[in-house]
Amino acid sequence: MAAAADDHGLTFRQDYFGDPAAWAALVSLLENTFGIDVSIQDRFGGPDPTSMPFGYFDANGVCAANFSTFSMPMMIDGRLVKAAGFQSGAVRPQWRGRGLYRDLMNRAFGWCDDQGFELGLLLTDKPAMYEPYGFTILPQQKFVGAPPLEMRLAGTVRELSLDNTGDIALVRRVLRERTPVSSVFAVMAQAEMFLLNGFFDPDVRLTYLDQFEAVVAWKEDETSFQLLDIAGKTIPPLAAILQALDQRPGRVEVCFPPDRLDWQGKPETFESDISLMVRGSPAGLSGPVMLSPMAEF
Repeated sequence: MAAAADDHGLTFRQDYFGDPAAWAALVSLLENTFGIDVSIQDRFGGPDPTSMPFGYFDANGVCAANFSTFSMPMMIDGRLVKAAGFQSGAVRPQWRGRGLYRDLMNRAFGWCDDQGFELGLLLTDKPAMYEPYGFTILPQQKFVGAPPLEMRLAGTVRELSLDNTGDIALVRRVLRERTPVSSVFAVMAQAEMFLLNGFFDPDVRLTYLDQFEAVVAWKEDETSFQLLDIAGKTIPPLAAILQALDQRPGRVEVCFPPDRLDWQGKPETFESDISLMVRGSPAGLSGPVMLSPMAEF
């Protein structure tokens, strides 16, 4: 879209990730605002190609404000839902209070409506800001319980590192071919956030189970095993995962609906300062859900 001057002496730009200078300006805005360096995406293959950024830039090319959307297809109760995620919303302090953020949100929401997205999702610590735009909080619940009985497992396992280019390529391939980790509520395909979340959280461990051609994202502490996500052609049973990882916890916490794990846990409220909000009606959503931490955005 061609740039257009606005009343604040800024230039509006949309779909600008093809411009390295504009991408670098957004990286700077997000690092200054949130303290995260998303330029690491360049190591993982670049920004999500489905992203549609909406931003304002000053005459020097500084990104004053931005709000982005991206395609986030979901599996909800066995049905593929055309969903969009919203992220990278920020305004530099000197430009706040001028309506820029509201303007960019309206542009992004309108664009998604025109593209026929059924559902919009965002994560925020300020839910009241988004309620006037039709967003409501979707409560999240993790699934907890005792570990299943052990089972025999063939094949090998290998710990992966996102500092290793070969391991990054393996994870990207598995993510391209993945089966949704749940038929109840799960992303269908979203490689970029899986990689970013795995990189930014040093406690996340990624292990490849060759028997299932699956990457398991997990954490552990003194008392529990936390299963964050599984990316694979098939979803291994929880018993096979614990056996492969040599884990014998007293408690298991699964951070997504466990309908494909051959195990049932008890739903327990997921405590967080961040709310998952949805815009639109997730038709068919009939039970407790949680968005995998590896899909957070």
